Amino acid sequence: MIATPTSPAAPGFAMTPIGVIESDYPDKFGIPRQPGLAPAARASLMLTPPFDDPLAVRGLDAFSHLWLTFVFHHSPDRWTPLVRPPRLGGNARVGVFASRSTHRPNRLGLSLVELVEIDTRRGVRLVLGGCDLVSGTPVLDIKPYLPWAEARPEARAGFSPEAPPLLPVTFSPEVEATLAERPDGASLRELIRQVLAQDPRPAYRKGAEERTYGVRLRDVDVRFRAEADPAGDIRLRVVEIVPA
Repeated sequence: MIATPTSPAAPGFAMTPIGVIESDYPDKFGIPRQPGLAPAARASLMLTPPFDDPLAVRGLDAFSHLWLTFVFHHSPDRWTPLVRPPRLGGNARVGVFASRSTHRPNRLGLSLVELVEIDTRRGVRLVLGGCDLVSGTPVLDIKPYLPWAEARPEARAGFSPEAPPLLPVTFSPEVEATLAERPDGASLRELIRQVLAQDPRPAYRKGAEERTYGVRLRDVDVRFRAEADPAGDIRLRVVEIVPA
């Protein structure tokens, strides 16, 4: 029976994670706010016992994309009915259920990711593309994505009708030299560009400023600043990469 305001409170439900994410994002800061915005990001979902039985993913390779249900495990338990979405400048408030805020009553998240590979040589590891989850994220469930049922291009998207605009990203000569020495330099450079183009700075800081920010990606701390070009447009410049 569905609980109503006059009926006793519905019972709670215990959830057991089926696996854990390993990704290029060691920290929350800098992670794109939606999946698919940084396709260069690498991630894996490692299934944990007893869910790491290869039989549990039989047939999954026939699907190109997956829904992941997960827990925002870095978010606090507390929540409020009103939140401030970054797309509204970090000041205007909307209801928590009209947003994708991480500060939710049950801290549940939903992410659409690309399934790149299934590795069953030692348990089960799903290689993912376009993942927007921090390393260590507990995953509660996997479901295959069905485009004929779930892709609705005519749907309204409220205060977020389209993808956010991208900022140009430049690299100092010292950073380019550092990247050139790394075996993964090309892919790391593209990951940095894709992440910073989303402008991970707080929503209220969108102009040029002297402050240097740092975002951790893979095994490095990427330090960048916001600058204005001769026309007054903002760009982000990577000034240093150091071991994290």
